[in-house]
Amino acid sequence: MNFKTLNFETLAIHAGQEPDPVTGAVVPPIYQTSTYKQDGVGGTRSGYEYSRTRNPTRTALEECLAALENGSRAFAFASGMAAEDCLLRVLCKPGDHVLIPTDAYGGTYRLFSKVLTRWGISYDAVPQTDVQAVRDALRGRRTRLVWTETPTNPLLSVIDLAALAEAAHEAGALLVVDNTFASPYLQRPLDFGADAVAHSTTKYIGGHSDVVGGALVLRDATYADDIAFTQNATGAVAGPFDSWLTLRGIKTLAVRMDRHCVNAAKVADMLADHPAVSQVYYPGLPKHPGHAIAATQMRDFGGMVSFRVTAGVAEAVAVCGRARLFTLGESLGGVESLIEHPASMTHASAAGSVLEVPDDLVRLSVGLEDADDLIEDLRQALA
Repeated sequence: MNFKTLNFETLAIHAGQEPDPVTGAVVPPIYQTSTYKQDGVGGTRSGYEYSRTRNPTRTALEECLAALENGSRAFAFASGMAAEDCLLRVLCKPGDHVLIPTDAYGGTYRLFSKVLTRWGISYDAVPQTDVQAVRDALRGRRTRLVWTETPTNPLLSVIDLAALAEAAHEAGALLVVDNTFASPYLQRPLDFGADAVAHSTTKYIGGHSDVVGGALVLRDATYADDIAFTQNATGAVAGPFDSWLTLRGIKTLAVRMDRHCVNAAKVADMLADHPAVSQVYYPGLPKHPGHAIAATQMRDFGGMVSFRVTAGVAEAVAVCGRARLFTLGESLGGVESLIEHPASMTHASAAGSVLEVPDDLVRLSVGLEDADDLIEDLRQALA
C-alpha cells in the first residue's frame, strides 16, 4: 500500500496496521513478550530479539506515527519527556547551545534548567513569535538547535514554522517542534522545514487519559540510527500494551480533533465576552496575534484555551475549584474536559524565571462533551 497517496484519516486507521498475517486479525496484536526465539545464534525473526530493542506492537505504532507526520522514521517512548531527553542527548553534546521559547511547557524548561545544564548544555529563552529576535540570538553565538512548540503551552502563542526553520537553518542549527498541542492532524511541522517533531502521545494522540507515552518523528534518517541506539541503551521505550492503547486512540484522532476544535471555539467566544475574564488566549479568535499564521499552517485552531481572570490569582484558583464538568487536573487532550491553574500546577517549575506564567491564568483542555454544557459550567464557575 502506498501511504503517500492516502489521506490522514485513512492513514490513522491503516498505516502500520496491516491485518495479522497468521490469523487475519484486523487489529494489531499485543505482543506481550520480553524475548523471542532465535533460529540459531544471531538468527532473529524479522529482527526481533528483545522487546527493549524492538517489539512488533511498538513497530506498528511507530510506522503509523511516521506516516501521520509525513516523516521518514518514528520512535515510541515511555513518555514525552523521555522522547525529548533522548533526542537532545543525540543531537547535542556538552558545550552546545539551544534556543527555547519564552512560553514553553514547564517540563521542557525543567529538563533544560535542572538536568541538561548539569551536562554542559546551555540555553537561552527567546520570544519566538519574533523571528528577528531569534535571528539576533542565533547571530550572537553558535547554536546547535532551536526548540519550539506551537501553539505554545500555556499561552497559545503561534510560531511561524517556515520562517523559524529558515532562520535556524541559515545559522546552521536544527529545528525541533513539540507538536503536542496541535497533533499531526492539525499541523505537520516537517512539511514546514522542521528537522524533527516531538510528541507527548499521552495527550491528543492517545486521547483517552489512559496511557502515558511519547514519540519522535524525523524528517530524514540522518539521526535515526543514533536515536535507536540511545533509546535501546537507556531503555525508555513504550511497552506493548501502551503502544496498543495509543494506536487505538490514533484511529479516532481526526474525528476527535474536529470536535475538540468546534467546542474550544465556542468556549473561547463565550469567554471573550465575559466580564470576569480580562484576556483570552485562543488562536481561533481573530484578535489573537497569531491568528493569521495559524490559519496558514494549521487545519484548525485546536482544543486548548487559556484565559486570565480579572479579579486576580485568588479568584483564578477559585474558578478552577468551582468547575464541575471541567475536572481539576493536569494533562490535556483527553475526551473529558480539564481545568488547571498553570502557575501552581504544570508550570510551577518556571516560577521566578523568564518563563513564569501569569498567576491569574487558567488553562482549559476542552473535551468532547456538549459545548453548551461546558459553557454553562464555566459561567457558573466564573459567577
